[in-house]
Amino acid sequence: MRKLIVLALVGFLAQLVDGSLGMGYGVTSSSLLILAGLTPAAASASVHFSELGTNIASGLSHWKLKNVDWRVVTRIAGPGAIGAFAGATVLSNLSTEAAAPVMAAILALLGAYVLARFVIGFAPPKFKRAISLKFLAPLGLFAGFVDATGGGGWGPVATPALLADGRLQPRKVIGSVDTSEFAVSAAASLGFLFGLGAAGINWGFALALLAGGLIAAPLAAVLVRYAPTHLLGVAVGGLILLSNSRTLLKSFGVPADTRWWVYGAIFLVTLAGLYVAAARARKKAELGVESADRASVDA
Repeated sequence: MRKLIVLALVGFLAQLVDGSLGMGYGVTSSSLLILAGLTPAAASASVHFSELGTNIASGLSHWKLKNVDWRVVTRIAGPGAIGAFAGATVLSNLSTEAAAPVMAAILALLGAYVLARFVIGFAPPKFKRAISLKFLAPLGLFAGFVDATGGGGWGPVATPALLADGRLQPRKVIGSVDTSEFAVSAAASLGFLFGLGAAGINWGFALALLAGGLIAAPLAAVLVRYAPTHLLGVAVGGLILLSNSRTLLKSFGVPADTRWWVYGAIFLVTLAGLYVAAARARKKAELGVESADRASVDA
């Protein structure tokens, strides 16, 4: 019973992060299930079944708060489902540990770009341009495959790519990625059923994660609806960089003491980025007020 309560708490925290930053549920939950003794395939299967419920709750919450771009959802969900089904069937019979460092390097670079973009403010996002199927289809296929094989990855792949692309507001990136994830979870779950059978899934663990996630989903949607865009972008970039640096450092056998120094440095850089981004936004707001005051005086 204690383990199920802990899992419910983990599900709550993971969904709070995932629903507000567009990533984190699968990676966090899968890591804990593997530590609890489940195989990577069984852990990923349990997480994806729990996500069927949390994805619905999260998607409805984001929809009500107008955080969803349905053009993006309809274009990325289908390819994502195909990739997830393929990834689930592959993971049921094959380990993909060798690909982890390469994947982590790509995601870390994307995270660094997103972080720099919102801190420095270069290349202002052009939010009015539509995102084409040519961009979203391969992204969804790739992200879905990574999500199923890694026990999580739909958000860490899709969210930074859409943020780096710059054609959608961060809150709509997160809302659209979370909403389209239902199709990915459903396809992955079906793939695991074919590959593992129902006996290979820990239904108690899945339900405990689901219970915590359902509570957190509406809270996360409210958070992302009102969180400042510039701060949200910096936080997402820092989270991506931190999580993938861990995979990279461990794969290269870097000592634990050194790894903690790197984690601390990334954390401090992210905090500094939040401060700089907030200060820049505040300065722009003050300049805007001054310009408005001058215009009223001239009138």
